[in-house]
Amino acid sequence: MNKRTLLKTLSGWFAGAALPAAALAAPPFPLKKSEAEWKKLVSPAAYNVLFEHGTERAGTSALNAEKRPGTYVCAACNLPLFDAAHKYESGTGWPSFWQPLPDAMGTSTDFKAIYPRTEYHCARCGGHQGHVFNDGPKPTGKRYCNNGVALAFVSQGITLPALRT
Repeated sequence: MNKRTLLKTLSGWFAGAALPAAALAAPPFPLKKSEAEWKKLVSPAAYNVLFEHGTERAGTSALNAEKRPGTYVCAACNLPLFDAAHKYESGTGWPSFWQPLPDAMGTSTDFKAIYPRTEYHCARCGGHQGHVFNDGPKPTGKRYCNNGVALAFVSQGITLPALRT
């Protein structure tokens, strides 16, 4: 690690430590359910990722190999998040997209890896989806690195599931 990278990492960590907790909190999301309600609706693995900010092991999601046209929806509330046309193979072991659907995501700053990262969430329920990085393909240059367990795939021609209430 060079000196510049070390200084950037340390300054990001100290800046995060100095901020009040409210400044790092995720924005309010319109769909609210109790822990028990979410646990009835999603698998334990999905709950861990979506609402405890866990991460699934790389290379374990069947969605990595999904190539059909369709829509990826939030596994918790069914909000459409990504068009399959925006998916690409990033080589990371997680489903990756270069662009979400309009108004589908909320973001917050995550310091779990010590340096600041942009974490993104479903804009409707706040379910943690993954992190966005600036190393993706054109035209956006973004890589939305998503936990597969936080998504459900709906093939083109199939009716999208109703939004959960």
